[in-house]
Amino acid sequence: MALGFFKDLLDRFGGKAIDWDELEESLIRADIGVPMTLRIIGELQQRQVKISAKDVVEVTRRHIEQILPIANPKLRPLPNRPKVILMVGVNGTGKTTATAKLAHLLKQDRHTVMLAAADTFRAAAIEQLKVWADRLQVDVITGEYNADPAALCYDAYSAANKRNIEFLICDTAGRLHTKHNLMQELGKVVRTLRKHDEQAPHECLLVVDATTGSNALVQAREFKQAVGLTGLVVTKLDGSGKGGIAVAIMDELAIPPRFVGTGEKPGDLRYFDRDEFVANLL
Repeated sequence: MALGFFKDLLDRFGGKAIDWDELEESLIRADIGVPMTLRIIGELQQRQVKISAKDVVEVTRRHIEQILPIANPKLRPLPNRPKVILMVGVNGTGKTTATAKLAHLLKQDRHTVMLAAADTFRAAAIEQLKVWADRLQVDVITGEYNADPAALCYDAYSAANKRNIEFLICDTAGRLHTKHNLMQELGKVVRTLRKHDEQAPHECLLVVDATTGSNALVQAREFKQAVGLTGLVVTKLDGSGKGGIAVAIMDELAIPPRFVGTGEKPGDLRYFDRDEFVANLL
């Protein structure tokens, strides 16, 4: 959903009769999903008065606010053991960078963090995480290129537990949601972590590119089925980005947006805030 989405609706439909086909296209192009689009149009069409552009904005805003979570509590550590955060997603969404930024955010809240470079299929990803770890001054567990990512996460948990680390963030390899064997490998990572803690991973965050659009909904559906998801990290949510897909995923799959990324700096990741998100649509 482009920033200024509500303003675009006002500009497009202000001062003229509502073209329902054009409105439907505008809402779907904003990535809020077909079900919500149909609910919005259905409510407007039931009104017995002439519909204005302001009516469209008001109803759309209300539907979006009703779907998005009001509260988004900060991550808190567990007593006496590491809290494991599994970062998953397809290639190119900025997953490794989001992993590092999340570590920075947790450090800013005075938590101890360890990273696990479980993207063992790309030597560049291992090196990238090492650079970030050095920059952020956090521990990182790495393995050999093409090493078993499940075994690496198992060893990383042991190390984090031994060092009394509060958060272990596992950066997994980007994988297409259509590749069954790679999705099964993620399941193996989860099963292996549960040998340490039957509740691990305590958070499983899907990193989605806000500009991907409706394809991110398909990704979320497949990753949820494979490993379960506790939330989204929506990247590239800057002035030229879109964010409606976060609404669609929450609406259709009940996976809440937890974090948003707006740039490349370590501090450019923050907790999702519903009011701020909606305000940015103005």
